[in-house]
Amino acid sequence: MARTRAGLGWLKGPEPWTRRMLAGDLVVAGVLALVGLGVEELDNGSGLRMLASAAVVVALTLLRRRLPASTLVTGAALGAFLPGTILVTMLLGWSAGRRIIGVGRAAAAFTLAFFASVGLGVLHEWSQMRPLLVVIFTTLMFLATTVIPGLASRYWSQRRTLLSALQERNAQLLRERAMVAGQARLRERQRIAQDMHDSLGHQLALISVHTGALEVDPHLTDRQLEAVGVLRQASVAAMHELREVVGILRDGIEAPVPVEEAAQPAARGVAGIGGVVEAARGAGTDVRLTVTGEPRPLAAACDHAAYRIVQEGLTNAYKHAPGAPIAVELRYEDDSLVVEIANGPAAGPGAGEVVSGGQGLTGLRERARLVGGMVHAGAVEGGGFRVAGVLPYGAEPAGVEEVADDFGQRAQGLRAVPPMDWSVVDRELAVPERTRTGGFALGCGIAFAAVVLLVIVGGAGVALLVGSMDDSMIDRAEFDAVQVGAPEKTVRDRLPSGGSFLVAGAERKGPDRPEGSDCTALLARDQPSGLGKDLVFRFCFTDGKLVDKQAYEVDQ
Repeated sequence: MARTRAGLGWLKGPEPWTRRMLAGDLVVAGVLALVGLGVEELDNGSGLRMLASAAVVVALTLLRRRLPASTLVTGAALGAFLPGTILVTMLLGWSAGRRIIGVGRAAAAFTLAFFASVGLGVLHEWSQMRPLLVVIFTTLMFLATTVIPGLASRYWSQRRTLLSALQERNAQLLRERAMVAGQARLRERQRIAQDMHDSLGHQLALISVHTGALEVDPHLTDRQLEAVGVLRQASVAAMHELREVVGILRDGIEAPVPVEEAAQPAARGVAGIGGVVEAARGAGTDVRLTVTGEPRPLAAACDHAAYRIVQEGLTNAYKHAPGAPIAVELRYEDDSLVVEIANGPAAGPGAGEVVSGGQGLTGLRERARLVGGMVHAGAVEGGGFRVAGVLPYGAEPAGVEEVADDFGQRAQGLRAVPPMDWSVVDRELAVPERTRTGGFALGCGIAFAAVVLLVIVGGAGVALLVGSMDDSMIDRAEFDAVQVGAPEKTVRDRLPSGGSFLVAGAERKGPDRPEGSDCTALLARDQPSGLGKDLVFRFCFTDGKLVDKQAYEVDQ
């Protein structure tokens, strides 16, 4: 069993050979062997030669994957002696054209096969004394049945290899483009993080220092000290948030909280909304928090988005409606959490110019969209303003989608990557027009050459058929003129040679032949009018004399 597996492993060669492929090769070998048996029958082959022809066809078909050059040369050489293997050379030429590595080796293999086919063909047919006709016919048959399939197979294999290389190159370009875009984003985020740390960090540190100093100022009233405490707590919370944002911008993850600051971490979810509301109340704002429904856990991204919506809604109310009462409501519904912040009209004019970047609500909408939710903001009756967000439970961050490229390949995460300019990729992978034209011209040239060769082979076959008919046909008068008892040499000089496939086996048909005689069969030029019958003239010789001549009809 182990030897059988090793033999099959060697037989299949370097490429995978599945059971389906093995079954296909066996079917092809069987069909070619059956057709070869028919060719052998037409050539009057013996039973042993038919068996050998079938065995050679099966062996060459199975070995062509492992030994493409050797099977090509062997099949071309044996074709001169075994006509039943003539069709397998088409399969061998196709296989050798795509499996022989290197143009030089392929040309050498096909050249050696050509000389083997022509040389052995001439040697086998030397007795017919027509070497030139054999050379021409064998050459044309070799070109039509071996060279043309080999060229077509090599062209097809190279085209498939080119497409595979283009696909691999395209995938590499996608990976490199994503890597370059990721590195560019990382550098930009690091630059932004550095700018935020240097500017905002410095300003918040100053606020914290000054408010800390004011907390111990004995000249301030209790109300003022309470307000200063609120400011200090807000500056410390802002420092925590700034550190977190800088860490995310730099590394893509939240920055760790130092041990000394872990006692008062800034909550970043629904649990921290109460703290935000209490801080707003401490600053003198009338804020009411209402929670309805059964609280349910949220995904981390949704939890953080809810906190940010409340924070941004309160900030907008501080800026645009100072002194107005604010209502914050959390509603746990069946499929989502609704966060609503509503304020009434401003109680009086603002303290001064309102500084706003105009991106707060836009950022909230994008944040909610990324987790599968939505945010709505707008004015309400009575001059107030309302911000409402709907966030699903257990939603995963959006933004990763699969995009198919021109070759059907997939690339993930392209939403976060700048849109790819496929025109640039097409220009980089485009094949020059003259190359495409040259490939088309090559394919047309191969097809045209195949048609021309087939026409030439057909013409040569017709010419050979006409010549064979001349060598195997006589008139009735010539048959009657030959007398029994005449010397064999005299009779053969008057008659054609009869060496043609048209009369192959005809001498064994008809009346019994004289014992020990050597017979030659020829066709009559004037055949009977009935279809399916041939009139045959047979001459039998013994001891150098014509001992018998017969005229009889045989089935075609």
